[in-house]
Order: sequence, then C-alpha cells, then structure tokens
Amino acid sequence: MAAPVPPDNRKNAHSFNTTLAAVVGQVGCVTPVILLGALFVGLWLDRQFDTRPFFAILFIVGSGPVSLLVLYRIVKSATRHLKTTSQSAKLSEEEANRE
Repeated sequence: MAAPVPPDNRKNAHSFNTTLAAVVGQVGCVTPVILLGALFVGLWLDRQFDTRPFFAILFIVGSGPVSLLVLYRIVKSATRHLKTTSQSAKLSEEEANRE
C-alpha cells in the first residue's frame, strides 16, 4: 500500500500537471492556427495580386519559423512558471521545517 502524499507535494504535482496540460493544449492549438492563418492570408493575397501559388507557398513556408518561435516562448513561459512555483514550495517547506 502506498504512503499518503503530503498536501504540499499534492499541490506541487497538481500545479505541474496543470501547467503541462496547458502547454500541450497551447502547442496543439497554436501551430494549426498559425498554419491555417498563413494559408488563408496567402490565398487572399494571391487573389488580390493574381499570383496564384506565390504568396500561399511563401506564407506557409514562413509560418514554420514563426510557429517555432511562438512555441519556444510558450514553453519558456511555462518553465518560468514551474520554477517560481517550485521555489515558493521549497521556501514554504523550509519555513515549516524551521518551526
């Protein structure tokens, strides 16, 4: 039988799991949104300037680096959030041990 998990550890695990789920959800949604946005803008520009595949291909290829940059920033933000959460948990644990 497993030993019960202390409340502080449950809170940390919940925060970690919530942040991880948010990152996965954002990655799963942001990439297709950027790609589809680039496709529709490219097709619209092709219709405006009568240059059928040029802008669509240009914007789709250009959406790759943009998507990577956005995903990097999402993960960096989530990592920063997890670090501050774990640091505050360590501080509260140290304060509890002092008492």
